[in-house]
Order: sequence, then structure tokens, then C-alpha cells
Amino acid sequence: MADEHDGIILGGGHNALVLQAYLCKAGLDVLLVERKNVVGGALTTLEDPAYPGFYHNTHAFFQRAITTMPWYRDLELERHGASYIEPELNVVLLTSDGRALEWWTDFDRTVKSFESFSARDAATLRRWHDEFVPIVRDILTAEAFSPPVPADLRRAALGRSAAGRRLLEVGELSPLEFVHREFENPTIKAGLLFFNGLREVDLRAKGFGHHIPALLASPVKAQMSRGGSAALARALEYAVREAGGKIRTLVAPSRIVVEGGKATGVVTSDGELIGARKFVVSSLNPHQTYLELLEERHVPAEVKDKVANFRYNLIAPLFSLNLNLRDAPRYKAAAEYPELDRAFMVIMGLDHVDQYPEIIRHHEQGTIPGTVMWGACPTVFDPTQAPAGRHTGFMWEKLPYRLRGDARNWDSERERHGRAMLRLWGKHAPNLEGAVISSFTRSALDLERCFPNMREGDLLVGAFTNGQIGCNRPFPGAGLYRTHIPGLYLCGASSHPGGNITGLPGYNAAQVVSADLGLKAAWFPS
Repeated sequence: MADEHDGIILGGGHNALVLQAYLCKAGLDVLLVERKNVVGGALTTLEDPAYPGFYHNTHAFFQRAITTMPWYRDLELERHGASYIEPELNVVLLTSDGRALEWWTDFDRTVKSFESFSARDAATLRRWHDEFVPIVRDILTAEAFSPPVPADLRRAALGRSAAGRRLLEVGELSPLEFVHREFENPTIKAGLLFFNGLREVDLRAKGFGHHIPALLASPVKAQMSRGGSAALARALEYAVREAGGKIRTLVAPSRIVVEGGKATGVVTSDGELIGARKFVVSSLNPHQTYLELLEERHVPAEVKDKVANFRYNLIAPLFSLNLNLRDAPRYKAAAEYPELDRAFMVIMGLDHVDQYPEIIRHHEQGTIPGTVMWGACPTVFDPTQAPAGRHTGFMWEKLPYRLRGDARNWDSERERHGRAMLRLWGKHAPNLEGAVISSFTRSALDLERCFPNMREGDLLVGAFTNGQIGCNRPFPGAGLYRTHIPGLYLCGASSHPGGNITGLPGYNAAQVVSADLGLKAAWFPS
């Protein structure tokens, strides 16, 4: 065999890079193969070919708590060029009547903003924040940083402490049930659900009621990568190469080789056989891994059925409007809220909690709901992403993947909807009418075309409904990053704890692979 390594990793997203860096630091010879010409997956920063110097983060931008992640520290990513910005006015919701509901990195300032809408809700916010700070610190963070445990063992362990029992109680609710039970103001309810739920889970799903107080109690808010989201991908790549890891781009796997009941290599689309002495890891979705890359004879019927039943997010598909600008947006509400000039994430189109059932109904029917969107002007905080004195901006909106029953309808609808988003943005920031140099849009179908891993435009690569959490993510029997085939592992967003830019599926998979190989490392969490 011309090319053989200790292990092979399929796909070059950030989880795969985190995993590879740890295994290479342990002394293993690990090759990563990526079908695109760069690694990093959704950590993409693209220069507008028609307008040099304007850079756009087209898939991943807002990143939560990256600087607190153990892999960020262990892999010394700041030494490799990573740097993060966490703006003080972290999130603001602009209402149609000109008010602003604000989330600050300073929690006291957040409470003060809530008081302007409801004194009772502000007190409730503080109570839940204070109660959940130790729960986040002592329980939820440890769970996210470790492979999952079976649900019955988790429940028994949590039941042994007052904090654990409280987490179980709140976790029985859906996010909608939680906000309706605890808060009174309809705008506050809507803002909490959006910031803490809509972007990730179905708000009707029981088992996620704790998400809202947990995220409010988190010590770190939304962050952005200095130099664009791709800067984190570059830092991870540097860490991998420094540890001796090998990366091959423009290489697509066509088959995972199984011999003697064990994963032993990969055949590429060019027919090249690459051997793996110890393991193969896939960062791809379950359909790709089990149904496209494994021969049918290696996938038992019961496993095939579980893969077929794996569900992608109904409300996760993302539509984006991207702008090249002469000036940054200047919001009308800044006359009363001057700090809006430095707001980071801006939410528009959302006034009342009762909008959520309509949004879900439109997703189920494949129609376009009233626009609720969020975005930023990155160059307010990092001027390097545009020419001097110029800016870039974007807005995102969750829209159905199958528009009127067929995702291809977006190809003719995309630009029209982008103009509707711009009109809403212009109502809040009138200066945009003369500030836009150019624009472009991307639909969920475009996302899937660029990243086949994100099936149905699901940037989270799998719903958190249908029981697809913890040990059952992606499905029972594959929830500990191991597949039914010895030597074949998973490390992508379809595994615990799920999608978004966290690196934790890769971090946790590194623990499992290392343990199976008998490797001991100081970085293992207790």
C-alpha cells in the first residue's frame, strides 16, 4: 500500500481538526482528507471577487464562548493566530415601535434594560441567572466537555443533589413552556426565545426548558473571530501541522474499507487506496457515513433503519443577505439608545411571542413567514474585513428549505427575498438606502450545495428532537462516537453535544479514540 497512516479523518471541519490535533500531539500519524481546497468547513471568510477587500463570513460568524473551550487553551490557538472580540452590547432586539431590548456582557446592564419593559421580568431574570450560575459551572459545562452518559445514569446522578434535581425539573419543560410560566412581557418572552432557543431547537420540544436560564447564566456571550471566521480554521490547521498532522485537500472519499470486520482504510474518488492501521473517523453526517461510504453488506438492517430515521432541523435552514457598504448602519433608535452604534448582534422583525407559532407553521408548509432576522456589521469591530472607511454587513433569517415543496424554488426567489430583508433593515437604519454598494444572497439550498454535510440546509447537522440528544445522538448505538464497526468512529456535529461552532464533538471524540487506543493524556477531563 503506497499510503498508510495510524488513522484517517474524513472531512475538514473544525471538529475534525480539533480531533486530529489532539491525536497528533499524542504521537499518532493521522491524515485528514477534505474534498474542498481549504479546511475549516463552515468557518469560511470569502473575499468578494467583484469588490476586492470586502470579506464576508458566509456561514459561521457568531461564536459562543470559544475562548473558554478547553481545546482552545490546550492547542494554544492564540499562539497560532486566533483572537476574539466580545462586544459589550452583545445582542439587541429592535422593536417596530423604536424600543431596544438589550443583552450586555455586564449582567446588571441587561437587567436594567429588561426593567424598561417589565420590572417583574427583570427580577425574574436575575433570579434565574443567579440560580443557574452554579448549575452551568458545575454540571452543564462538565457534561458538554465529556462523552455522554446513558439517560438513566445521568438522571440518577443528578438526583443526588439539589442543583441536579432543579436542572431535571426545569429540563422537563419546553422553552415555550418555560417562558410562558416565568415571564409576562410578550417582547421579553420573544427575545428570550429567539436568543436562547430558536436558532438551535424546536421551541415546542420538551427537555430543553433549561436552555434559557443556562445561556443567561453563561459567563461568556457571543464572540467574533478577528480577521474573519476563517482565522480560527487557520489557527487549527497550524496546530495540526505543528503536531505533525497531514492534511490533503481536494480529496473526496468514495468508500470506507472494511476488512476482517474492522475499518482499515479509505478509497478516494480517484481510486486511491489509503490505509489506516488503527482507525478511521468520519466528521460527515450519518447518511454520508453509513449509506454512501460503507458498502451495504457492512450496514445491518437495524442500523440502516436508524440512519433513515435520523432527522434534520425543520427550522434550522438559513437564508443570508450580505452587503458591501459605504457606511455602517445607523439606527433610528440610537437617538434614544446611543450605544446602538456599537451593538453586535441586532435582531429585527420580532415584537411578540405569538409570532413563533406562525413561523413554525410557515416552515411546516414551505412558505415564507414575516421576516424575523438577525445579523451584524463585523467591520465596526474589525475594520480589516473591508477597505479603509468601508464596511460589510449581513442579516440571517430562518426560512424553509423546501420552498413551496421544492428547494430549487429558491434559485428564482432568492434575490426577491433579499430585497424584502433590505427594506426591513432600512426601516430601522435609513442610511442604508444610500450606503449599499452591492449585495448578494444565499439560500439553504446554496448552503447544502457548498456543504453536503449540512443536509437540507441544516447547519446544526441534525435536529435535537426525535430523541437525538446525548447518548442517542445521532441514534442509539452510535452515541459514544463509536459505530458498530470496530475502528470506525464519528466526530461531527451529528454527535453529542451537537452543531454550532463549539469543537466539542471533536474534543469528546478525541477522548474516546485515545482511550480505546490506550493513550493517556493530561488533558483528559476528570
